[in-house]
Amino acid sequence: ALDLEESGIDVFNHGSGETLASSMASAVQNKEPWFGYYWGPTVPLGKYDMTRVDLGDIKPDVHQKNQTQDVDNPGVSDFPAATVLTSITTSFKEREPEVAEMLSKLTFKTETMSSILAWMDSNNASGEEAAVYYLSNNSDEWSTWLNDSARERLANVLN
Repeated sequence: ALDLEESGIDVFNHGSGETLASSMASAVQNKEPWFGYYWGPTVPLGKYDMTRVDLGDIKPDVHQKNQTQDVDNPGVSDFPAATVLTSITTSFKEREPEVAEMLSKLTFKTETMSSILAWMDSNNASGEEAAVYYLSNNSDEWSTWLNDSARERLANVLN
């Protein structure tokens, strides 16, 4: 749809996310250009300074058609954000209403999560260590999830 080959860009399928990430790492290390599609949040997007290419508007019909591997007439459409749901049982919500309220506000920026994943990878860190790292470095984000009392208690634990 974009005639990338005519612009001198080699188009090929890497076969897996791992080989795609390796190609990105190799290009960065060799100070070579890299152009491709990658999803987030992921370690490579947290590790390397990449620039998102604007593909224009999201065109749902074009995007849906492009999901077919051998589509006859691919079109140009940006990618819609994927919906991520936080789900709990009714009994949990009834038993822990304050936690349920906090979970209803919980959100992560893709860039933040990618940077945490990259930090975990670089430091061979556990999920628990990453949680402490996140909480220690992103109070501007998580503080909006909590009520005043919980926010104060957590801030005291972290200091």
